[in-house]
Amino acid sequence: MSKPHDYLLIGQGQAGTLLAHFLEQAGKTAHVVDQYNPRSATQVAAGIINPITGRRYVKSWRVDELIPFAKKTYRDLESRLGIPIYHERPILRALFNSREENDWLARTAEPGYGQYMLDAAGLEEYAEKTVPAYSYGEVRHSAQVDIGRLADAYRAYLREKGAITEEVFDYGKLEVAAQGVRYKGLEAQTAVFCEGQHARQNPFFNYLPFGGAKGEVLIVRIPGARFEKILKHRVFIVPLQDGLYWVGSTYGWKFDNDGPTPEARAFLGERLEDILKTPFEVVEHRAAIRPTVKDRRPFLGRHPEFPSLALFNGLGTKGASLGPFWAKHMADFLVKNSTLEEAVDIGRFGGE
Repeated sequence: MSKPHDYLLIGQGQAGTLLAHFLEQAGKTAHVVDQYNPRSATQVAAGIINPITGRRYVKSWRVDELIPFAKKTYRDLESRLGIPIYHERPILRALFNSREENDWLARTAEPGYGQYMLDAAGLEEYAEKTVPAYSYGEVRHSAQVDIGRLADAYRAYLREKGAITEEVFDYGKLEVAAQGVRYKGLEAQTAVFCEGQHARQNPFFNYLPFGGAKGEVLIVRIPGARFEKILKHRVFIVPLQDGLYWVGSTYGWKFDNDGPTPEARAFLGERLEDILKTPFEVVEHRAAIRPTVKDRRPFLGRHPEFPSLALFNGLGTKGASLGPFWAKHMADFLVKNSTLEEAVDIGRFGGE
Protein backbone atom coordinates (compact mmCIF):
# COMPACT_ATOMS: atom_id res chain seq x y z
CA MET A 1 0.00 0.00 0.00
CA SER A 2 1.40 3.42 -0.96
CA LYS A 3 1.63 6.36 1.40
CA PRO A 4 -1.85 7.83 1.95
CA HIS A 5 -2.74 10.98 0.03
CA ASP A 6 -5.06 13.74 1.07
CA TYR A 7 -7.04 13.54 -2.16
CA LEU A 8 -7.54 11.19 -5.09
CA LEU A 9 -8.62 13.11 -8.19
CA ILE A 10 -10.35 11.20 -10.97
CA GLY A 11 -9.92 13.09 -14.23
CA GLN A 12 -7.21 15.51 -15.36
CA GLY A 13 -8.99 17.77 -17.77
CA GLN A 14 -9.41 21.43 -16.99
CA ALA A 15 -11.31 20.81 -13.75
CA GLY A 16 -8.86 18.23 -12.39
CA THR A 17 -5.81 20.26 -13.38
CA LEU A 18 -7.01 23.45 -11.71
CA LEU A 19 -8.21 21.67 -8.58
CA ALA A 20 -4.86 19.86 -8.24
CA HIS A 21 -3.12 23.23 -8.54
CA PHE A 22 -5.11 24.82 -5.73
CA LEU A 23 -4.90 21.76 -3.48
CA GLU A 24 -1.12 21.82 -3.83
CA GLN A 25 -1.10 25.54 -3.05
CA ALA A 26 -3.00 24.69 0.14
CA GLY A 27 -0.24 22.27 1.12
CA LYS A 28 -2.21 19.10 0.37
CA THR A 29 -1.21 16.02 -1.59
CA ALA A 30 -3.26 14.77 -4.51
CA HIS A 31 -2.87 11.74 -6.76
CA VAL A 32 -4.61 11.78 -10.14
CA VAL A 33 -6.11 8.85 -12.05
CA ASP A 34 -6.74 9.69 -15.70
CA GLN A 35 -6.44 8.16 -19.16
CA TYR A 36 -5.43 10.76 -21.76
CA ASN A 37 -8.15 11.37 -24.32
CA PRO A 38 -7.45 13.55 -27.39
CA ARG A 39 -11.22 13.95 -27.84
CA SER A 40 -11.81 15.44 -24.41
CA ALA A 41 -13.45 18.86 -24.20
CA THR A 42 -10.23 20.19 -22.64
CA GLN A 43 -8.22 19.21 -25.72
CA VAL A 44 -10.74 20.48 -28.27
CA ALA A 45 -11.98 23.74 -26.73
CA ALA A 46 -10.56 27.10 -27.80
CA GLY A 47 -10.54 28.35 -24.21
CA ILE A 48 -12.29 31.64 -24.97
CA ILE A 49 -12.88 34.06 -22.12
CA ASN A 50 -15.72 36.29 -23.28
CA PRO A 51 -17.25 38.76 -20.82
CA ILE A 52 -20.11 39.78 -23.15
CA THR A 53 -22.34 37.02 -24.47
CA GLY A 54 -25.64 36.27 -26.15
CA ARG A 55 -27.81 38.16 -28.57
CA ARG A 56 -28.63 40.78 -25.94
CA TYR A 57 -24.96 41.49 -25.21
CA VAL A 58 -25.12 40.84 -21.48
CA LYS A 59 -22.24 40.43 -19.06
CA SER A 60 -21.44 36.82 -18.27
CA TRP A 61 -22.30 35.60 -14.78
CA ARG A 62 -20.00 37.19 -12.15
CA VAL A 63 -17.52 38.23 -14.80
CA ASP A 64 -16.16 41.16 -12.76
CA GLU A 65 -14.58 38.76 -10.26
CA LEU A 66 -14.11 35.70 -12.45
CA ILE A 67 -11.88 37.26 -15.13
CA PRO A 68 -9.30 38.92 -12.84
CA PHE A 69 -9.08 35.72 -10.82
CA ALA A 70 -8.70 33.60 -13.96
CA LYS A 71 -5.97 35.86 -15.33
CA LYS A 72 -3.96 35.68 -12.09
CA THR A 73 -4.36 31.89 -11.90
CA TYR A 74 -3.21 31.31 -15.47
CA ARG A 75 -0.28 33.69 -15.02
CA ASP A 76 0.75 31.76 -11.89
CA LEU A 77 0.56 28.50 -13.84
CA GLU A 78 2.57 30.02 -16.69
CA SER A 79 5.34 30.83 -14.20
CA ARG A 80 5.25 27.37 -12.65
CA LEU A 81 5.16 25.41 -15.91
CA GLY A 82 7.29 27.73 -18.05
CA ILE A 83 4.84 27.96 -20.96
CA PRO A 84 2.52 30.68 -22.32
CA ILE A 85 -1.14 29.90 -21.56
CA TYR A 86 -3.11 33.13 -21.27
CA HIS A 87 -3.39 35.32 -24.38
CA GLU A 88 -5.31 38.55 -24.06
CA ARG A 89 -7.25 39.04 -27.28
CA PRO A 90 -10.09 41.46 -28.01
CA ILE A 91 -13.18 39.95 -29.64
CA LEU A 92 -14.60 41.57 -32.77
CA ARG A 93 -18.34 41.01 -32.75
CA ALA A 94 -20.06 41.22 -36.15
CA LEU A 95 -23.32 43.20 -36.07
CA PHE A 96 -25.62 42.37 -38.95
CA ASN A 97 -28.18 45.21 -39.06
CA SER A 98 -29.05 48.59 -37.60
CA ARG A 99 -31.03 47.09 -34.73
CA GLU A 100 -28.06 45.04 -33.56
CA GLU A 101 -25.82 48.08 -33.87
CA ASN A 102 -28.24 50.23 -31.87
CA ASP A 103 -28.57 47.55 -29.19
CA TRP A 104 -24.78 47.32 -28.94
CA LEU A 105 -24.35 51.08 -28.64
CA ALA A 106 -27.10 51.31 -26.03
CA ARG A 107 -25.49 48.58 -23.97
CA THR A 108 -22.06 50.27 -24.03
CA ALA A 109 -23.62 53.27 -22.27
CA GLU A 110 -25.00 51.24 -19.37
CA PRO A 111 -23.20 51.26 -16.00
CA GLY A 112 -20.66 48.45 -15.69
CA TYR A 113 -20.44 47.78 -19.43
CA GLY A 114 -18.09 50.50 -20.67
CA GLN A 115 -14.96 48.70 -19.52
CA TYR A 116 -15.85 45.64 -21.59
CA MET A 117 -17.44 47.10 -24.73
CA LEU A 118 -16.10 49.53 -27.32
CA ASP A 119 -18.47 51.35 -29.64
CA ALA A 120 -15.80 51.62 -32.35
CA ALA A 121 -14.03 48.42 -33.37
CA GLY A 122 -10.58 48.17 -34.92
CA LEU A 123 -10.73 45.58 -37.71
CA GLU A 124 -6.99 45.65 -38.50
CA GLU A 125 -5.99 42.60 -40.62
CA TYR A 126 -9.60 41.43 -40.86
CA ALA A 127 -10.54 44.48 -42.96
CA GLU A 128 -8.78 43.19 -46.08
CA LYS A 129 -9.37 39.47 -45.71
CA THR A 130 -13.01 39.12 -44.61
CA VAL A 131 -16.40 39.97 -46.05
CA PRO A 132 -17.61 43.02 -44.09
CA ALA A 133 -20.59 42.82 -41.77
CA TYR A 134 -23.02 45.73 -41.35
CA SER A 135 -20.99 46.96 -38.36
CA TYR A 136 -18.79 45.70 -35.53
CA GLY A 137 -18.47 45.97 -31.80
CA GLU A 138 -15.33 45.15 -29.84
CA VAL A 139 -15.09 43.30 -26.53
CA ARG A 140 -12.21 43.99 -24.15
CA HIS A 141 -10.81 41.98 -21.22
CA SER A 142 -11.37 38.87 -23.33
CA ALA A 143 -8.75 36.19 -23.89
CA GLN A 144 -7.85 32.83 -25.34
CA VAL A 145 -6.48 30.24 -22.92
CA ASP A 146 -4.47 27.25 -24.15
CA ILE A 147 -6.36 24.82 -21.94
CA GLY A 148 -5.13 21.72 -23.74
CA ARG A 149 -1.52 22.87 -23.50
CA LEU A 150 -2.02 23.63 -19.82
CA ALA A 151 -3.39 20.13 -19.15
CA ASP A 152 -0.55 18.50 -21.11
CA ALA A 153 2.14 20.46 -19.25
CA TYR A 154 0.52 19.77 -15.90
CA ARG A 155 0.32 16.06 -16.74
CA ALA A 156 4.08 16.10 -17.36
CA TYR A 157 4.52 17.83 -14.00
CA LEU A 158 2.40 15.15 -12.29
CA ARG A 159 4.44 12.40 -13.97
CA GLU A 160 7.68 13.89 -12.65
CA LYS A 161 6.23 13.81 -9.13
CA GLY A 162 4.85 10.30 -9.54
CA ALA A 163 1.43 11.76 -8.82
CA ILE A 164 -0.60 10.32 -11.69
CA THR A 165 -1.85 6.86 -12.64
CA GLU A 166 -2.61 6.85 -16.36
CA GLU A 167 -5.48 4.46 -16.86
CA VAL A 168 -9.24 4.38 -17.24
CA PHE A 169 -10.77 4.61 -13.77
CA ASP A 170 -12.57 1.42 -12.68
CA TYR A 171 -15.48 2.32 -10.36
CA GLY A 172 -15.73 -1.30 -9.28
CA LYS A 173 -12.26 -1.17 -7.72
CA LEU A 174 -13.04 1.85 -5.52
CA GLU A 175 -13.47 0.96 -1.84
CA VAL A 176 -15.46 3.61 0.03
CA ALA A 177 -15.30 3.93 3.82
CA ALA A 178 -16.45 6.58 6.26
CA GLN A 179 -12.90 7.83 6.83
CA GLY A 180 -11.52 7.57 3.31
CA VAL A 181 -11.17 5.64 0.07
CA ARG A 182 -8.91 2.99 -1.44
CA TYR A 183 -8.25 2.33 -5.10
CA LYS A 184 -5.79 -0.30 -6.36
CA GLY A 185 -3.23 0.35 -3.65
CA LEU A 186 -3.89 4.07 -3.40
CA GLU A 187 -5.35 5.54 -0.22
CA ALA A 188 -6.85 9.00 0.29
CA GLN A 189 -9.17 10.87 2.62
CA THR A 190 -11.44 11.93 -0.24
CA ALA A 191 -11.93 10.93 -3.88
CA VAL A 192 -12.92 13.90 -6.04
CA PHE A 193 -14.46 13.14 -9.43
CA CYS A 194 -13.46 15.69 -12.10
CA GLU A 195 -14.52 13.62 -15.10
CA GLY A 196 -16.28 16.05 -17.40
CA GLN A 197 -18.88 14.39 -19.58
CA HIS A 198 -17.95 10.90 -18.28
CA ALA A 199 -19.70 11.74 -15.00
CA ARG A 200 -22.95 10.63 -16.61
CA GLN A 201 -21.66 7.06 -16.18
CA ASN A 202 -20.49 7.64 -12.60
CA PRO A 203 -22.55 5.29 -10.37
CA PHE A 204 -22.19 7.62 -7.37
CA PHE A 205 -23.20 10.92 -8.99
CA ASN A 206 -25.29 9.98 -12.02
CA TYR A 207 -28.43 11.06 -10.14
CA LEU A 208 -27.46 14.65 -10.95
CA PRO A 209 -28.92 16.24 -14.12
CA PHE A 210 -25.84 16.03 -16.33
CA GLY A 211 -26.19 16.91 -19.96
CA GLY A 212 -23.83 16.86 -22.89
CA ALA A 213 -23.39 19.01 -25.96
CA LYS A 214 -21.23 17.79 -28.81
CA GLY A 215 -19.04 20.41 -30.41
CA GLU A 216 -16.99 20.14 -33.59
CA VAL A 217 -14.25 22.52 -34.70
CA LEU A 218 -11.75 22.99 -37.51
CA ILE A 219 -8.09 23.87 -37.12
CA VAL A 220 -7.13 25.82 -40.24
CA ARG A 221 -4.21 27.63 -41.80
CA ILE A 222 -4.97 30.93 -43.54
CA PRO A 223 -1.93 31.90 -45.63
CA GLY A 224 -0.95 35.53 -45.23
CA ALA A 225 -3.38 36.20 -42.40
CA ARG A 226 -2.01 37.87 -39.33
CA PHE A 227 -5.18 37.96 -37.26
CA GLU A 228 -4.53 38.92 -33.65
CA LYS A 229 -8.09 39.44 -32.45
CA ILE A 230 -10.85 36.85 -32.09
CA LEU A 231 -13.64 37.29 -34.64
CA LYS A 232 -17.23 36.26 -33.94
CA HIS A 233 -18.95 36.33 -37.34
CA ARG A 234 -21.40 33.39 -37.64
CA VAL A 235 -18.57 31.26 -36.26
CA PHE A 236 -15.58 32.10 -34.09
CA ILE A 237 -12.15 32.51 -35.70
CA VAL A 238 -9.58 32.26 -32.90
CA PRO A 239 -5.84 32.77 -33.42
CA LEU A 240 -3.71 29.93 -32.04
CA GLN A 241 0.03 29.39 -32.06
CA ASP A 242 2.13 28.61 -35.17
CA GLY A 243 -0.10 30.50 -37.60
CA LEU A 244 -3.11 28.28 -37.02
CA TYR A 245 -6.72 29.27 -36.29
CA TRP A 246 -9.51 27.53 -34.39
CA VAL A 247 -12.88 27.75 -36.18
CA GLY A 248 -16.06 26.72 -34.42
CA SER A 249 -18.10 25.55 -32.90
CA THR A 250 -21.12 23.45 -33.68
CA TYR A 251 -23.61 22.44 -30.97
CA GLY A 252 -25.23 19.03 -31.10
CA TRP A 253 -27.64 17.87 -28.40
CA LYS A 254 -28.24 14.47 -30.02
CA PHE A 255 -25.25 12.33 -30.95
CA ASP A 256 -24.16 8.71 -31.13
CA ASN A 257 -20.45 9.17 -30.39
CA ASP A 258 -17.75 11.78 -29.82
CA GLY A 259 -16.19 11.51 -33.29
CA PRO A 260 -16.06 14.16 -36.04
CA THR A 261 -18.83 14.10 -38.68
CA PRO A 262 -18.75 15.05 -42.38
CA GLU A 263 -21.83 17.24 -41.85
CA ALA A 264 -20.14 19.42 -39.26
CA ARG A 265 -16.98 19.71 -41.33
CA ALA A 266 -19.01 20.88 -44.31
CA PHE A 267 -21.04 23.30 -42.18
CA LEU A 268 -17.97 24.95 -40.64
CA GLY A 269 -16.09 25.03 -43.95
CA GLU A 270 -19.03 26.74 -45.69
CA ARG A 271 -19.34 29.33 -42.91
CA LEU A 272 -15.66 30.09 -43.16
CA GLU A 273 -15.88 30.43 -46.95
CA ASP A 274 -18.72 32.92 -46.43
CA ILE A 275 -16.54 35.03 -44.15
CA LEU A 276 -13.07 34.90 -45.70
CA LYS A 277 -11.97 36.52 -48.96
CA THR A 278 -8.79 34.46 -48.94
CA PRO A 279 -8.15 30.70 -49.23
CA PHE A 280 -7.68 28.49 -46.19
CA GLU A 281 -6.47 24.95 -45.53
CA VAL A 282 -8.14 22.59 -43.06
CA VAL A 283 -5.37 21.05 -40.97
CA GLU A 284 -7.51 19.12 -38.52
CA HIS A 285 -11.15 18.39 -37.67
CA ARG A 286 -11.85 17.81 -33.97
CA ALA A 287 -14.88 16.88 -31.91
CA ALA A 288 -15.69 16.53 -28.21
CA ILE A 289 -18.62 16.35 -25.83
CA ARG A 290 -18.89 19.24 -23.38
CA PRO A 291 -20.16 18.57 -19.86
CA THR A 292 -23.29 20.68 -19.43
CA VAL A 293 -25.64 21.32 -16.54
CA LYS A 294 -29.34 22.18 -16.69
CA ASP A 295 -28.98 25.53 -14.90
CA ARG A 296 -25.56 26.32 -16.40
CA ARG A 297 -23.86 26.42 -13.02
CA PRO A 298 -20.98 24.15 -11.96
CA PHE A 299 -21.38 21.09 -9.74
CA LEU A 300 -19.43 21.20 -6.45
CA GLY A 301 -19.92 19.19 -3.29
CA ARG A 302 -19.73 15.93 -1.38
CA HIS A 303 -21.93 12.90 -1.92
CA PRO A 304 -25.01 13.04 0.35
CA GLU A 305 -24.46 9.48 1.61
CA PHE A 306 -20.69 8.96 1.19
CA PRO A 307 -18.84 12.08 2.46
CA SER A 308 -15.47 10.66 1.36
CA LEU A 309 -16.65 11.12 -2.26
CA ALA A 310 -16.84 14.58 -3.85
CA LEU A 311 -17.54 16.12 -7.26
CA PHE A 312 -16.13 19.06 -9.23
CA ASN A 313 -17.74 19.25 -12.65
CA GLY A 314 -20.06 21.14 -14.98
CA LEU A 315 -17.74 23.94 -16.13
CA GLY A 316 -19.39 23.73 -19.56
CA THR A 317 -18.75 26.13 -22.42
CA LYS A 318 -17.37 28.89 -20.18
CA GLY A 319 -14.82 26.71 -18.43
CA ALA A 320 -11.85 28.96 -19.22
CA SER A 321 -13.35 31.77 -17.15
CA LEU A 322 -15.30 29.71 -14.58
CA GLY A 323 -12.65 27.09 -13.87
CA PRO A 324 -10.06 28.93 -11.75
CA PHE A 325 -12.51 30.70 -9.41
CA TRP A 326 -14.59 27.61 -8.70
CA ALA A 327 -11.56 25.32 -8.44
CA LYS A 328 -10.29 27.58 -5.64
CA HIS A 329 -13.77 27.56 -4.10
CA MET A 330 -13.79 23.74 -4.22
CA ALA A 331 -10.30 23.52 -2.73
CA ASP A 332 -11.34 25.79 0.14
CA PHE A 333 -14.41 23.64 0.71
CA LEU A 334 -12.33 20.46 0.84
CA VAL A 335 -9.41 21.80 2.86
CA LYS A 336 -11.04 24.39 5.13
CA ASN A 337 -14.57 22.97 5.21
CA SER A 338 -15.83 26.36 4.05
CA THR A 339 -19.45 26.68 2.96
CA LEU A 340 -20.21 26.19 -0.72
CA GLU A 341 -22.20 28.88 -2.46
CA GLU A 342 -25.74 27.67 -3.02
CA ALA A 343 -25.60 28.41 -6.76
CA VAL A 344 -22.93 25.72 -7.30
CA ASP A 345 -23.65 23.28 -4.45
CA ILE A 346 -24.88 19.92 -5.77
CA GLY A 347 -27.27 19.97 -2.84
CA ARG A 348 -29.49 22.26 -4.90
CA PHE A 349 -30.69 19.14 -6.70
CA GLY A 350 -31.33 17.09 -3.57
CA GLY A 351 -29.98 13.65 -2.77
CA GLU A 352 -30.38 10.39 -4.62
